[in-house]
Amino acid sequence: MIKAGIVGGTGYTGAELLRLLVSHPQVEITTVTSRAESGKRLDMLFPNLRGHVDLQFSNPEVEQLTSCDVIFFATPHGVAQSMMKPLIDRGARVIDLSADFRLKNIAVWEHWYQQVHACPELVERAVYGLPEIYREQIKSAQLVACPGCYPTSVQLGLMPLLKAGWIHTKDIIVNAASGISGAGRNAKTGLLLAENYDSFKAYGVSGHRHLPEIEQGLNAVNADSAEAVGVTFVPHLLPMVRGIHSTIYARANTQCDDVQALYEKAYQDEPFVDVLPRGTYPETRSVKGTNLCRVSIERPQDGELLVLMSVIDNLAKGASAQALQCMNLMFDLPENSALTHAALLP
Repeated sequence: MIKAGIVGGTGYTGAELLRLLVSHPQVEITTVTSRAESGKRLDMLFPNLRGHVDLQFSNPEVEQLTSCDVIFFATPHGVAQSMMKPLIDRGARVIDLSADFRLKNIAVWEHWYQQVHACPELVERAVYGLPEIYREQIKSAQLVACPGCYPTSVQLGLMPLLKAGWIHTKDIIVNAASGISGAGRNAKTGLLLAENYDSFKAYGVSGHRHLPEIEQGLNAVNADSAEAVGVTFVPHLLPMVRGIHSTIYARANTQCDDVQALYEKAYQDEPFVDVLPRGTYPETRSVKGTNLCRVSIERPQDGELLVLMSVIDNLAKGASAQALQCMNLMFDLPENSALTHAALLP
């Protein structure tokens, strides 16, 4: 059995990790930390876990964590980097769901996250945890940096076209909308039901922390590396709990051919990317609670503008389920272990 520990088990991504891990046949959860809830039973905070796990929250201690085979960090940015070096030095294998090790350019990270990076020496060693691109590197990684939710949706939506070199890369537009859980489990006025119900709004239009991660990932697979990828990214807040819908606009170049066939071929062997039939558009409810990304492609009026639609569950494929997918790869387990369940409907 793989002994798993979770640092920061009280947030939404921590709760989703727990929900998924308790059903994994090869995993035993041995440690779940929270300074604020230390000593409290997990099922007192998350009643859905009653009968599934018999643990109390504990303080995060290096000795206890290094007794685990894998450690998940489900913490706000800044926490993982402050604890990472002693864990890595002792041989721990770590999957970080925060943004701490995603961006390779330290100065860019410090600009967007407004703090000095506490562990820059490990950034280059971190493997970006998007299995559809970095599967082989993840298998042997000691430190995996899980992608953000928006970047997962956008990269999977655009990757085949960029690899083929079929689009102009300087003027890509992404309109993406997320459920409120994407903001975390925070008691803030702007996240209250009464503030968001029956409403729809944009935020971060002048700049969002996920933009440099999106551009870093897209440039890494860009066939025309001479022309950098440029993205206008506009996120929106949806009055629902979970789910992301990204609508991506890109201009086809003269090489562009059968886009539907391109996507079907690109993802034919990917267990968690579903290319929908032509003329069918994805819905967030069709991926709720799953590790699936569903994508659809249109070329309105056969013009040069391509419209790509990509949906994921921000807490699942956008965070915890993708982290579990990475863990399966790291421990040579079937990639879909504990990830085969159908979406939650209604």
